[in-house]
Amino acid sequence: MSTRGKVLSVNVGTVREFEYGGRPAKSAIWKSPVVGRIPVRGVNLAGDDQADREAHGGPDKVLYAYAVEDARWWEQEIGRPLAYGEFGENITTEGIAVNDALIGERWQIGTIVVEVSEPRIPCWRLGVRMNDKMFPRRFTDALRPGAYFRIVAEGDVGTGDEIRVVEKPDHDLAIRDMFRIYTRDRDEVGRLLEVPQMSVSWKEWASDFLQKTKDHPADALKPGCCS
Repeated sequence: MSTRGKVLSVNVGTVREFEYGGRPAKSAIWKSPVVGRIPVRGVNLAGDDQADREAHGGPDKVLYAYAVEDARWWEQEIGRPLAYGEFGENITTEGIAVNDALIGERWQIGTIVVEVSEPRIPCWRLGVRMNDKMFPRRFTDALRPGAYFRIVAEGDVGTGDEIRVVEKPDHDLAIRDMFRIYTRDRDEVGRLLEVPQMSVSWKEWASDFLQKTKDHPADALKPGCCS
């Protein structure tokens, strides 16, 4: 797997209000490319927002990256071109396998250092964005979730920045593995608890899931929507 890539686009968006199922709804999944250097501080990129901070933002989901290679695959699947940011990603990457990044792996992008935290779990908002209510299921089946990152060192990013892997953890659990375990192979949930860099919310979910399935095998808990 390549340890270097580049930023093709930096994308941000603010909250939009719309109607869904006859009811008012809101989302900031509509991201558009921006020019110049974009500060990345706290729990956001400058100019970016989330409609539901509990489900869609926070320190473990500051930045969402999606690979142009995966977007091109989707273009063939759905038969139309896709713009940068159309998956709601903050960073559109090229040349680095986002889905194969290890949980806890650290990347330098521009002047920031970020740490791979968790995969994107799609919800109905992705279906709205793609104008296909079945798209979240298709997205899940494709095993191309993209990755969320937490900030290690604040700074700024811009189009054309080099992406460089600067640190790898001592385990083999990748973003795609975590997504696969959550969506289809829950007999492997225990692996999530073995990774020190696993998000607290995911550790709690894994622990609850294992306990609940031990007590009530027919039941399962899910973490919140993360798209």
